[in-house]
Amino acid sequence: MEKQPLPADDCQTGPAGSEVTGEEAEGATAAAAAEPAARAGWNSKIEYFLAQVGFSVGLGNVWRFPYLCHQNGGGSFLLLYVLLMLLVGIPLFFLELAAGQAIRQGSIGVWKYISPRLAGIGYSSCVVCFFVALYYNVILAWSLFYLGNSFQSPLPWEQCPLQANVTGQAIDLGRLVSCRRVAPPPRDGQLDGFFVSPPVRECEKSSPTSYFWYRRALDVTDSIDHTGSFNPYVVCCLLGAWTVVCLGMFKGIKSSVKVMYFSSVFPYVVLICFLVRGLMLDGALEGISHMFYPKLEIWADVQVWRQAATQVFFALGLGFGSIIAYSSYNPKDNNCHRDAFTVSAINFFTSVLATLVVFSVLGFRAKNRVMDCVVRNTQKLAEQFDGGFVGTDVMPGFNYSDPDSVVLQDYRSWFKQYGPQVPGNLTDCDLEQEMQKGVEGTGLAFIAFTEAMSLLPGSPFWSALFFLMLLNLGLSTMFGTMEGILAPLTDRFKLLANNKTKLTVFSCLVGFLIGLLFAQRCGNYFVSMFDDYSATLPLIIVVVFETFSVSWLYGADRFLDDIEAMLGWRPSVIYKYLWKYICLLAMLGLLAATTIRMFIARPTYMAWNQEKASEASLEYPDWALAVMALLILLAVLPVPVGLVHALLRERSRGPSREPGAGQYSMVNTDESPMTDMSKVEHVNGDASRPS
Repeated sequence: MEKQPLPADDCQTGPAGSEVTGEEAEGATAAAAAEPAARAGWNSKIEYFLAQVGFSVGLGNVWRFPYLCHQNGGGSFLLLYVLLMLLVGIPLFFLELAAGQAIRQGSIGVWKYISPRLAGIGYSSCVVCFFVALYYNVILAWSLFYLGNSFQSPLPWEQCPLQANVTGQAIDLGRLVSCRRVAPPPRDGQLDGFFVSPPVRECEKSSPTSYFWYRRALDVTDSIDHTGSFNPYVVCCLLGAWTVVCLGMFKGIKSSVKVMYFSSVFPYVVLICFLVRGLMLDGALEGISHMFYPKLEIWADVQVWRQAATQVFFALGLGFGSIIAYSSYNPKDNNCHRDAFTVSAINFFTSVLATLVVFSVLGFRAKNRVMDCVVRNTQKLAEQFDGGFVGTDVMPGFNYSDPDSVVLQDYRSWFKQYGPQVPGNLTDCDLEQEMQKGVEGTGLAFIAFTEAMSLLPGSPFWSALFFLMLLNLGLSTMFGTMEGILAPLTDRFKLLANNKTKLTVFSCLVGFLIGLLFAQRCGNYFVSMFDDYSATLPLIIVVVFETFSVSWLYGADRFLDDIEAMLGWRPSVIYKYLWKYICLLAMLGLLAATTIRMFIARPTYMAWNQEKASEASLEYPDWALAVMALLILLAVLPVPVGLVHALLRERSRGPSREPGAGQYSMVNTDESPMTDMSKVEHVNGDASRPS
């Protein structure tokens, strides 16, 4: 199915100097009449940039990149990330941009246009996009839930709730003491005739933020085997998230881009506000210096290379088909080469900005925890001295009778020299060790960061700002993910193109109904499963097929010829070698490393143990492993199915009935460029259209 030119485009489809005969023009007119109307395209380059940046910059920039950078050598990881971005990420990003802009169809149409045998690649991209949309919108639902709970003071995750007393009511001891201005009650819990309930033990053993996340927000079960009932709060928020996505996608890019004017820009405003506020916090500089301290020895670890390559891969959104879909709305003379570098640079600097924000705030959180440790140990020390259990020879130089005035460095210097000699199990209060306790993904956003914000003055304001930012980051990515599903299908099937609004509503409804799987009490574990296994391996396989198809089957030289005809200048020949060797070998290596890692050790997930009030690593049960295998199989299966289907069609029709079939699946640099393929399409009639 050939896409018709945008109104702003030149109608000429071949290279400069080529002529179109009258018969070809009549064939083109007839073909155009039989096809649905072409997409109108972007109103401006700004809209296109907002869409591409909004899709590539997502939640992973805020919570996964800082974690990886923190765990893998700080500045050394940044250098490795930039290296892989230049050698692998940008060339593959440019490949998808150029392919979508040249052929002007979604992922299914692009690969079928190159060869009918490759149509399955586009279908695989659609399946993976659907899997990702299912669980990604659940994260938006969680953000909505936290956003709604941010408009109260104090925040509900600042303090542990109290156990109900004999009357079924919990008395807030802190407020009661504060209001009456009396001393705290005795240990038996009596206060002027009232029985004061103790805090919930599960919360007391963990933390208020962990308790709120696992018990109030998720009400999570102890393992994935225990499904539990539906969480009504998550169900309602999930419905709200899908409703927002549906309204944003209701009229295609014309409506979604209006939302992206806010959703793509607002996160940067919030990140800058957080950075300015974070740099003013005590401990921020320690957190940032810890973050960027280089550890070059990590370059010898294969797993670090795998994690850096995976982050580059997902940060740019390769393989989803959304890049192809968005670029297909561009005029053919758009400089997609410059776009590849610009969007990639914005993505990288956004990750660095988010990392600065995260570690300035987490440095403040760590400093508070360490100073609490100093106060506790100094109080123990004072008790030991007052009781006569410690001699004057180990007496510290600081004022131990006033714990709040003790400086961290003074305490640590004394502890290293005399700490082991003092009874009472005193501990070292190490800021470095506290910073090492990094958390990843949802734990960073919904536990660590929320705890840090609860320590700030005006915490409800910062909390609302943060979760509104997460919501907007997720929305812009969801729009791109949904476009990666809808655009290829409407390009491929005329019936769907004529009913795109109904398709959008139906897709969102199906997404919500299937997404109820994640609204169960064990839904968090299914989110982890889908995030780790339903997208990673299939997307890598899709990109391997894309790279191999363009660089070897279609031909890298020929593809560069197409780009030259489209842009009016030829990109550097280095792209030929990057696509054919460096990118392909890197993706094959990443695929092998990911597969081997899955088979070496049984996959595990982090579960919340209610009795211990802590996380524990559990192995997935056999049925969950079967679900993982099924998800991967469903995502990859369209590739071989599409190949077999195309071969059977070619055999049933015979070479005489479809002279152009398979013509573009072999390297031949003497062939006409991709932009001239339309002539062959018109000659062959409906040979490449769906039956």
